[in-house]
Amino acid sequence: MNDSMTIEQKAKAWLTTPFDQATQDEVKQLMSVGGDTFADAFYKDLEFGTGGMRGIMGAGTNRVNKYTLGQATQGLANYLKEQFTNQTISVVIGHDCRNNSRPFATTVANVLSANGIQVYLFEDLRPTPEISYAIRKLNCQSGIILTASHNPKEYNGYKVYWNDGAQLVPPHDKNVIDHVQKVSFDSILFDGDQSLIQIIGAEMDEAFINDVVSHSFNNDGKEDLQIVFTSLHGTSIKAMPPALEKAGFKNVHIVEEQATPDGNFSTVKSPNPEEPEALAMALNKAEELNADIVIGTDPDADRIGVAVRNLEGEMTLLNGNQTAVLLTWYLLENWKKNNKLTGKEFVAETIVTTNLIQDIATTYDVNTYFCLTGFKWIAEIIRNKEGNETFIGGGEESFGYMIGDFVRDKDSITSGMICCEIAAWAKAQGKSMYELLLEIYMQYGYYQEHLISITKKGMQGAEEIQNMMKDLRANTPESLGGLKVVSTADYKSCVHKDLVTGEESIIDMPKSNVFQLFLEDGSKVTARPSGTEPKIKFYFSVKGTLNSKAEFGEANLQLKTKIDQLVEGLNL
Repeated sequence: MNDSMTIEQKAKAWLTTPFDQATQDEVKQLMSVGGDTFADAFYKDLEFGTGGMRGIMGAGTNRVNKYTLGQATQGLANYLKEQFTNQTISVVIGHDCRNNSRPFATTVANVLSANGIQVYLFEDLRPTPEISYAIRKLNCQSGIILTASHNPKEYNGYKVYWNDGAQLVPPHDKNVIDHVQKVSFDSILFDGDQSLIQIIGAEMDEAFINDVVSHSFNNDGKEDLQIVFTSLHGTSIKAMPPALEKAGFKNVHIVEEQATPDGNFSTVKSPNPEEPEALAMALNKAEELNADIVIGTDPDADRIGVAVRNLEGEMTLLNGNQTAVLLTWYLLENWKKNNKLTGKEFVAETIVTTNLIQDIATTYDVNTYFCLTGFKWIAEIIRNKEGNETFIGGGEESFGYMIGDFVRDKDSITSGMICCEIAAWAKAQGKSMYELLLEIYMQYGYYQEHLISITKKGMQGAEEIQNMMKDLRANTPESLGGLKVVSTADYKSCVHKDLVTGEESIIDMPKSNVFQLFLEDGSKVTARPSGTEPKIKFYFSVKGTLNSKAEFGEANLQLKTKIDQLVEGLNL
């Protein structure tokens, strides 16, 4: 689509062939209504962000529909044929529970097969980590999943993976976008070759679950642990219960009201396990059963929410950093016990995730590598280190974790199983998973993180977000909360600047619209516009000490106060 065209001109182009009558009627309706809804549907083309292409479903260049998906898939097909010459190209396709996900997946399969590409299409909805797994299992060149993760029901999306099972990174992401932009809607091949579409399912499920369970370390306490699990109407219902059963857990209680796949997510306002409200039904069930742990996943089963009993015996939701810390400690401890640490292992985390992960890894002589937000960057580290260093695990604060390298994206199935194993092991030791977390804080230092997410919708919102970032760069505060800002990291220019000495150094990462402030006491503040939602996010990280479990309340209050002062300093 020509960028010089006005919104109305773009819309009028959709009132003729190749667009079908239903699409034309929807565009006419949008034009008659006008206003922001109409403008938002056509003012830009959908873009690839940290999670691929994601948007509201409907007619328009800035919407997820048959034509924007067809255009993306035709561009991908063209690029794949350019990259993998003189060989059979194959692509795995999966989808989540969302409205239209199955017909969208079928459309994508048809476009690929019409271009002579072998397609492996899952028979029904499947978790994102299984799609990533299947790419490498079937030796495919690419993979696609139709999902909008934990976005509201109006959304759908399109994640593209490369032959290592990871989401696209440079140069492939930019190259695919370039190819997509060259595709006119009337050049999309929609008439699929059914002989090139193979339906897959049970056999891949069994292989995936077997590999998930192979990452288990021990069976201590598994028969006694009481687990409540909810799939939040999503895809994990296909994998989590059988994985937990095969791993040896005997008491898994499923929230049946949320077990049926439902694109309207009828029992929750938002299917996001980061939000306590989403897990309310699971938490109520946990109280009824006196359960030890609650596990919940988002619709495509890459993110995981975990709740355990605190010192007062109440179920409390762990944040993403806390879950990542527990998983990292448990993995490293068991690698050490099993004499698997050779000095050539590493963990990975994003720049907005807690530094406690690095502090723990250092004591095990395990390297920590940092990357931009998004698991594609962790997967890129794995690919670059392959053959020289072994990946143990990695995570990010937004409730995502990956264990081992057999899946190259966030994996709630394996991490959910290991979380249950940690809880079972702790219970067998006479303690709770929460107490284990506090013991980690006592040994390594007590970190506390906080996230403020500000939503700014539409064209005006996008402009406001950009202005907030510009202002933070141009008017960087000299102090926050009574603490001096000693350095900044601007990932847009990839420059770290020491504000005390004035010295600058290059950051060895791809450029990204992220800006960090580092304070004199080691606290950290990060500003980052979301790549998948109309939001700007502010991440806060502070550190203190915890001398005993009895002092946790006081230490917790001190760090909360420090975070409040930082927030106030930024006028958020």
